[in-house]
Amino acid sequence: MSQDWLRVAGDMAERAAEEADDGAAAERLRDLAEQLRTLAERDRGPDHGRLARIENILDEVNEQVNEAASEQIQRAHEEVVRYRETVEGV
Repeated sequence: MSQDWLRVAGDMAERAAEEADDGAAAERLRDLAEQLRTLAERDRGPDHGRLARIENILDEVNEQVNEAASEQIQRAHEEVVRYRETVEGV
């Protein structure tokens, strides 16, 4: 199921939080990981607008972290994009 991609993205965001050397960035990543896992469990997934906001957060946080965390963020971003390709509309 495509919502598994959101779950994987949440796992990657959590790993990035563990690797992050910036406390504020780590907290944002943990919050985002929780959101992604919650979205993955819902019957109806997020729309393009919500997914775009998630991608923007990943991009913003990616600028604040070390290389190890950045790799995990990039993987999370890829999973969100994979999911977004399955969403109808825009």
